[in-house]
Amino acid sequence: MSTSFAKIAALAVLSSSVVFASGCANKRATSEVVVAPLGIPGGQVGYNGAVIVDNSNAVITGAENLQAVVYFAFDSSEITSEAASVLNQHASLLSSNPNAGVVIAGHTDERGSREYNMALGERRAQAARDYLAAQGVAVNNIRIISYGEERPAVAGTTEEAYAQNRRAELSY
Repeated sequence: MSTSFAKIAALAVLSSSVVFASGCANKRATSEVVVAPLGIPGGQVGYNGAVIVDNSNAVITGAENLQAVVYFAFDSSEITSEAASVLNQHASLLSSNPNAGVVIAGHTDERGSREYNMALGERRAQAARDYLAAQGVAVNNIRIISYGEERPAVAGTTEEAYAQNRRAELSY
């Protein structure tokens, strides 16, 4: 009888720890971070991994006239003066349309591990989000996603190709 009691006690302790650990998860309050460049395994019909933003035609038309890509230096998520110039235009569009949403996708070149590049892509998207928020854009209207090295803009292993792949793309 003591052996079965010990097994039951061990099972109770194990299940309590699982419940306790899963109940302590925190959710992001400011924005959603999606790190799923390959979509949802066994996923929903019609879902290809894209994030959907529902904006008015006026916002979409206004965004078509803006450069939608900001570039980063190697192994960096620092906003350059050129990136700030592009982001200022997006901040103006978003501030004048307070219900508009934007998705910022962070990308890297192929150097580095997949895990490192996913994290760097996320940092790049977060840097662009934080810049927009500092310009007065509501952070709740900004969603970020990291594709890491999974979706290169340019194929190749030259420095020019790498430079074009180190980016954050804004889409409406």
